[in-house]
Amino acid sequence: MNEKSLRVLEFNKLKEKIKFYAKTAACKDSIDELVPYNNIFEVREHLEETEEALDIMMRKGNPPFEGLYDVREAVYRAGKGGVLNAGQLLKIAQMVRCARRFDDYIKRKEGEREYYRLENICTGLFPLKKLEDDVFNAIISEEEISDKASTTLFNIRKSLKDKNSSIRDKVNAIIRSNSKYLQENLYTMRGERYVIPVKAEYKGMVQGLVHDQSSTGATLFIEPISLVNLNNEIKELVLKEKAEIDRILNELTLKVSDNITAIKNNMNIVNELDFIFAKAKYGSEINGICPKISEDRTFDIIEGRHPLINKEVVVPSDIYMEKDFSSLIVTGPNTGGKTVTLKTVGLLHTMALSGLLIPAKENSKIGFFKEIFADIGDEQSIEQSLSTFSSHMTNIVNIMEKADENSLVLFDELGAGTDPTEGAALAMAILESLRERGCRLVATTHYSELKAYALRTLGVENASVEFDVETLRPTYKLLIGIPGKSNAFEISRRLGLNNETIDRAKNLIPNDNLQFEDLIQSLQEKTMKAEGDAKRAELNKIEALNLKEKYEAKLQGLENMRENAYMDARREAKQILRDAKEEADKILKNMRELERMGISSDQRRKLEEERGKLKDKLSNAEESLNKKVVDNGEAIKEVTLGMDAFLPSLNQNVVIISMPDNKGEVQVEAGIMKVNVKLKDLRKVKSNKKEIKKKKKEEVNLRLKSISSSVDLRGMDSEEACYTVDKYLDEAYLSGLSEVTIIHGKGTGILRKAINDMLKRHPHVKSYRLGEYGEGGSGVTVAQLN
Repeated sequence: MNEKSLRVLEFNKLKEKIKFYAKTAACKDSIDELVPYNNIFEVREHLEETEEALDIMMRKGNPPFEGLYDVREAVYRAGKGGVLNAGQLLKIAQMVRCARRFDDYIKRKEGEREYYRLENICTGLFPLKKLEDDVFNAIISEEEISDKASTTLFNIRKSLKDKNSSIRDKVNAIIRSNSKYLQENLYTMRGERYVIPVKAEYKGMVQGLVHDQSSTGATLFIEPISLVNLNNEIKELVLKEKAEIDRILNELTLKVSDNITAIKNNMNIVNELDFIFAKAKYGSEINGICPKISEDRTFDIIEGRHPLINKEVVVPSDIYMEKDFSSLIVTGPNTGGKTVTLKTVGLLHTMALSGLLIPAKENSKIGFFKEIFADIGDEQSIEQSLSTFSSHMTNIVNIMEKADENSLVLFDELGAGTDPTEGAALAMAILESLRERGCRLVATTHYSELKAYALRTLGVENASVEFDVETLRPTYKLLIGIPGKSNAFEISRRLGLNNETIDRAKNLIPNDNLQFEDLIQSLQEKTMKAEGDAKRAELNKIEALNLKEKYEAKLQGLENMRENAYMDARREAKQILRDAKEEADKILKNMRELERMGISSDQRRKLEEERGKLKDKLSNAEESLNKKVVDNGEAIKEVTLGMDAFLPSLNQNVVIISMPDNKGEVQVEAGIMKVNVKLKDLRKVKSNKKEIKKKKKEEVNLRLKSISSSVDLRGMDSEEACYTVDKYLDEAYLSGLSEVTIIHGKGTGILRKAINDMLKRHPHVKSYRLGEYGEGGSGVTVAQLN
């Protein structure tokens, strides 16, 4: 996109706000380079990754960017064979640790939402825990190497500590014995050697090497001759310590060089993630949303807000351009918000096309444009001897040379700065020329001629910024479809200009113009009233829908209560019947006991009669109970797959999903359950509406025939996935598929194991295997059906 439009729309100011959330200089450089992408696929991809970043922050908190630095220079140096210092190594280790933690942060756990874009980016992260630990164990800070860095360094520092302790004891003894010759009874260091401050006049009394003198010359700093060897030993140890530290840094640098490809890759990915999350954090600050991107260049910004205006005072506007018009002429008084509206359209498009969330309401839509041209603001140039009109016209000429059907063109006060008649004619000619090329146009103006042009021209729509004459304040609301009125007379009257002068001014304007302005005012008032009525109607509609949902829920509750009461009564009746049977069994048992004890033939005959009566009563009671439910319909003789039936034992309708087996049983689907029942226990569904039944059967058969050859389980937990696969396998089996693909993803392997365990015992599955190369690998399972 052209640099001038980005500057005019203040996109650079917006990028400065995003930089506030950047962790590294590399991220800030990426923000500086951010411009709208030149194809719709990139736009959608970067919008989705920004939206995913915002969502994951809401769910998991801030990403693990703690201690992240820009390490590009250090990595480049290591790649070229240079030796890194402690600070550079520490920053590389912190970047590597950030990459490892981010891999854990983004990893999806069972049942969590999938972040497709971010997960794809993070697949390239390579954990280097060993390198990370080696650096952190060896380096404490940019200025300090740990004693644990090597055994040699530990021993050198231990010897150095012992030598320092020994020499301090010795130098203190020398101070005590020579205190009368000293300026002060203390020792100091010169050139990393222990010295004592001797008065100049006594320099011959203390044998040693003079290293320094005070500024006055009254004190000489002498290294006693007895300390020379000890100082030499300490100096030697210090040199050994430095050499060992250099060796450790060399060794760590070599480890970095050995992993330079993985480190560069991690660095690039972490920098990209920093950039994405900086955009997401800014999106959170402005309450941004991810807009839809339309290929037909229409747009619909719902309650769009200019992101650079304080969100406490900014007024949202609805701005749209649909297929029935490609140009919008915005009119209204000065300070009414026309320029802000223009900049809002341009900046929100620029943001969305750059992969940024926009401050608007959900379901907002942005058009895809390869170029956005803007002629906004005062372009007067004293240096170039250009008037306002000339400057604007220079810019417009440049726009007309480059604009095409993939361009959005924004004009502020088109044709202003010259004779109104000529300016209006020129503005209409420019608009017509650009419209013929297929450009999308939004222009602001004061000219009544342009309002009339918009009214009579197909594909051009009027719009106006609302103005409250009573308070002399703009409302900043955009009214599309209504031309604006300048309100100069009303504003002047409210500010105190006498009526006589205003009436005289009105008489100087042609009557047609006054009638046109009055028509505009009438239209605005009617529009405001219509909008108020529409809002009230919408509120009433929402209230009615809420009431409807409430009473539907109540009705459903009553239905459930009725069904539950019926089922409870039936269960109670069956329990009574079972109790009666048990009682009868006891009685019969007692009768048999009496028989064994010996009774006459008459008594035996009477017992048999009573026994028969008891059995008849129980049978009649059971038949009576079942008759109310079972004999509630006609038995099914011919079975077709997908047909509806009534199952009395469950008291609900079911769908037959298998043909009868050799036992006379069929499998039916009742809600989420699948059960085997005897065909003779099913009854035809009674319905007076045969067309509805036929349509439902056709829908079931169509569903069975159009079953997909694969099912995607990613994002589900084990229980939900097993249920989905079970149902899918039934439908696939009924549809005659011989092989299906179950997509479960790689992840932790928990979902794959649960699916494979289920497939082992599933009646429709003949065999199964993991996917091969090109089929999805271990992320899918391929099942052969019976």
